Formats: sequence, C-alpha cells, structure tokens
Amino acid sequence: MEGTDLQKFNEIVTELLEIEKREPVADPIPAEELFTKMDLTLNDEALDDSSFYNNLKDLVFKTPRTATTQFFNQLFGGRRSKAVLGDLIAVLLNNSMYTYKVAGPMVGVEKAILRKICSMIGYGKNSDGTIAAGGSMSNFMAMVMARDAAQSSLTQEGVSKKMTLYTSEASHYSIAKNASLIGVGREQVRFIPADEHGIMISAELDAQIEMDKKEGYLPFFVNITSGTTVLGAFDNITEASKICKNHNLWLHVDGAYCGAAILSNNYKRLLTGLELSDSFSVNAHKMLGTPLTCSIIVVNDKKYLNHSFSNDATYLYQTDGDDFNLGKTSFQCGRRNDALKFWTLWKSIGSNGLEKLVDHQFHLAEVSRNYIRNNSDYQLYSYDDSISVCFNYKGIDPKKLCTALYEKAELMVGFGSFHGEEFVRFVTINSDNTEEDIINFFQTMEHFVEEHAATLLDSETVNG
Repeated sequence: MEGTDLQKFNEIVTELLEIEKREPVADPIPAEELFTKMDLTLNDEALDDSSFYNNLKDLVFKTPRTATTQFFNQLFGGRRSKAVLGDLIAVLLNNSMYTYKVAGPMVGVEKAILRKICSMIGYGKNSDGTIAAGGSMSNFMAMVMARDAAQSSLTQEGVSKKMTLYTSEASHYSIAKNASLIGVGREQVRFIPADEHGIMISAELDAQIEMDKKEGYLPFFVNITSGTTVLGAFDNITEASKICKNHNLWLHVDGAYCGAAILSNNYKRLLTGLELSDSFSVNAHKMLGTPLTCSIIVVNDKKYLNHSFSNDATYLYQTDGDDFNLGKTSFQCGRRNDALKFWTLWKSIGSNGLEKLVDHQFHLAEVSRNYIRNNSDYQLYSYDDSISVCFNYKGIDPKKLCTALYEKAELMVGFGSFHGEEFVRFVTINSDNTEEDIINFFQTMEHFVEEHAATLLDSETVNG
C-alpha cells in the first residue's frame, strides 16, 4: 500500500471522527436521488489523485454513521478500537483462511477463539467450529449438518423424504430462507407460537413434532433463539433439549444477537442448558462490537462439520493436517480473516473485559426501561433480561416517527411488531454508549415530537 494512500486514509478517518462528534446522524440521501446527487459512476479514464480523494471523502461522509451515540437502528453499533486495529491488519496481510500454508499463525488465532467458546459452553473434546459470513450463514450451516445427520446418504443421493424443521414464530427470517436453499422447502418450516414475552412455547413444539411424525414426515431440526430479533427474548434451551432427545432431532441455538451473554456471570443463566445443544452460533459483530462480519458457529461433534462440508482438492490441500486446513470444515473456500479482529479485542481486554461490555448493555437497557416506566407518555412492550427496548410514545405511529427522525437526521432507530402490536424498537447494543446517551435519545425524540407535532400527531391522538 502506497504511503500517500495511508496518509489520506488517516486524514479521512480523522475528519470523519470529528464530523461524527458534531453530526452523529448523516443527512440521508433518498434512494431515488442517489445516482443524481453523487458521482458513483465508473469512468473509462483514470482520475487524478485530487479528484479521486475528494470523490472518496464525499462518499465516506454521506454514508450512515452506525458507530455513533445516536445510532440505535439495527443489532450492531459502536467501534472498539482494538477490534478495528485487528481488522485493518487482516486487510493488509490479506491471508485466505482455507489452508495453514497460506494463513499460518492466523489459523491458530481462529482455532483459539473456537476452542475457548466450546470450553465456555461445556462442549466435549470432539467439538470444533468455524467462522462464517454472517448469522444467516451460521444458521444455514447448522441446518445442513442437521439434515445430513438425519439421512447419512443424503450428501450423495439428495433429499428423498419430506423433512420438517421447527423454529419460533419470533425467530430470524433466515430459517425459512435456508429451508428453501437446503432443499427442504419453506412449506416444511413449522413456526411454533411464542408467549407474550416472545419465548417459544415448548409444549406447542412437542405437539407439532408428534403430529408431523404421525403424518409421515421426518422431523430433523429445532432452532432455539437466544435473543429474538424484535423483543430480544431467550427461548428455553433445556426444555427444547428434552424434546429433541426424545424425538432424536438436532438442536441448534441461534445466539447471533445475544449469545454473547455466555461471557457474563450475571446473564449466562439466560442460556442455561446450552451444553445440551448440538450447535451454537454467536455474532461477535453484535454485542461484542467487532467490525462486520464475525459470525461463529461451533458444534459439539466436529464429525458433522467434516461430513457436510469437507471435500478433497489436491490442488489446494497440499501440506499439514486437516485440523489446520480450515477449508475442510467451512462452507467457503476463499475466506478473509475475520477471526483476527475478535482476537485482538479479546486478547487486549480479556474475558473479564468482554463480560463488562455485555453487562453494560443490559444495564443500559434497564436504564431505558426505567425511563419509560416513569413517564406516562410511554407504553412499554418489552421485558427484563433483554437489550431490545420496545415502546410507543404518545400513541404516535412508530413507523411514521422512526421515518421522520431518520429523514430529519435526528436519530436512527427502527420499528417492529409482535402479536399485532407495532412499536419503536430501541437497542442498547452499543457498549460505547453511556447512561447520558440513553437519556439524550429519549429527550431528543421528545423535543422532535414537540417541534413536529402537527405532522406526527393525528387528530385522534391530540384529542385523546
């Protein structure tokens, strides 16, 4: 990398950090105006450096600022500097993680993370895992392993029976999408009802499996969620495990959102029974604040990783054993080093430091709930032990409110729905935030509503 580019990188980063302090929310560009307001076309001739750098700065400064104290929109946020350092080094080294020959010690970095997580869960000596390109991919890999375990000949002969899988109605959308991709089909996904807290009802799960077996289906997979996408609820792993063992089904725990609670002595109780699962996934780019993406999937028995994903390639695997050639147990072949950024963070602050990040997010959620409970203009929809805080304010349509806050570059926060109720979905996943940042969010929103009451409050709300 040329010295001039490194210098410009530092200049752009320094300027961006200053801008973020003054303007934590970027002015949004309407999608239909994007290509008229910005020069994104690819030219035939080279640009001079001055024009190129100006074009690049314009792009950077107009991109949504997802690491600031006023970003509460999706399930990630913040910027942990030691993790960013690891990611930048990974980019410069540009190793691919499929073989030890080309990745060297970086293979050890990934394996150290996987071994530590397996140990914390309580998985056995045959456990292992890999790092995947996102939570959807982790769920996909778990479903493939479960499918292949249910029919060992399937990898060669293809799906030959009507198979069914089970997940909560509040689970991530990737479960249904992946059912299509693995050849089982969306119609064979059974969405199990959840209670008012968003927790899957175990008795309903057992009854549905029994019904499908009587009708000649082959049940094979149960997905448990640790941190549902909207309410942030934790399904009961122990109850699901008993059902899976009784019916000989694979149990996967999708902890993409809140699985990092295993690092906390205060909150690992939310994943009680995790050691009874067959596979577990967690996204370090969510609660643990590493740059996107860093999705980890581990299995209690690594033979399933090998059975579903290993394939010989003499042009690739030419040195060292299979345990150090990570392409043997991953879905991808060429794969960037997503482990290093998590390793640099974990190495620098230790497991105790990661625990503090997790505990702080739960604390911020409690600060938020207390603020809402003490203000009669709010209605709270979420519950304790969640970092998703769902509420409505003054009866305003949450979609209208969140869209207006975004369009006016005040705050970035999303909306959601559950059991027919719509609400603002506010997440306290950015561990860089303080109590003051949380209170500022609510006060900023309240002042915004006061200033825009004419457009946000309909006649019924005002009269009510």
